[in-house]
Amino acid sequence: MTLPLVVGVDGSDGSLLAIDWATDEATRTELPLRLVYASLWERYEGATPKLRRERASEQVLADHIVASAAERVLRNNPDLTVSTETVPAEAVTALLAEGRNATALITGSRGRGELKGTLLGSVGLAVAARADCPVIVVRGDKAALTGSHERILLGAGEPDTCAEAVRFAFQEAETRGCELDVIRAWRCPAGEAADETALAEDPAHQHATQASALVEKLVADAAAQHPGVRVRRTAVEGAARKVLVHRSAAADLVILGARRRSGRFGLQLGRVGHTLLHHSECPVAVVPQTS
Repeated sequence: MTLPLVVGVDGSDGSLLAIDWATDEATRTELPLRLVYASLWERYEGATPKLRRERASEQVLADHIVASAAERVLRNNPDLTVSTETVPAEAVTALLAEGRNATALITGSRGRGELKGTLLGSVGLAVAARADCPVIVVRGDKAALTGSHERILLGAGEPDTCAEAVRFAFQEAETRGCELDVIRAWRCPAGEAADETALAEDPAHQHATQASALVEKLVADAAAQHPGVRVRRTAVEGAARKVLVHRSAAADLVILGARRRSGRFGLQLGRVGHTLLHHSECPVAVVPQTS
């Protein structure tokens, strides 16, 4: 069974960017699109806007939003398979449920009711932190949104958090025919640097070597399975969240793994994930590692 790309729509500017990005992604991957509007979003995020000088009912508004979203998709690619649905649930609950039968969930960086000053909407953050499937939060400038950089950025975390992210990154790079830049950030603790004379080798060199070795280990199997993907392996000194945000300015997509621990509630994202979702210069894919 081919699982669709599911897009959360609400008529906001961020939602429109997500629809356009998802249309391009569906065209590349030949996957169907499913456009979902959660019918309780207006109660959750703000007042219902007026349509045709009258206050529309929630159902009329929902039908209008998903119909307009589908028309937008088909104007860009009339050959795509598109389905729509309004779901009688709160937005996060609805999208998390949709994610159980989706190839990926795609959302905008802010919903209709979010304040313009906020960096990431509450719905996008909650879904990215809790979904069972990859979540792409669409943000960034025109070059990133249209894939002009021809580069994907993968943040290489620990093996128990990013095996699925590695697989996802190689598939995405192969589909796009672009370069995959795998980054492992490392830092030398201050105590080790101060005690350098007591060590047989420069501690910074040791950490750099270990980081490079970890990158090689993480990508070895996937690189063998996708020999056509151009891979750039980099170990760089610095805080991972700062390094990845900086490099996201020259990428079309930044990918990060996230550990999903059974029995735990709340947001399951680390500092790197939070920072990227709020500050990345390109779309962010959070890929859960559940096994």
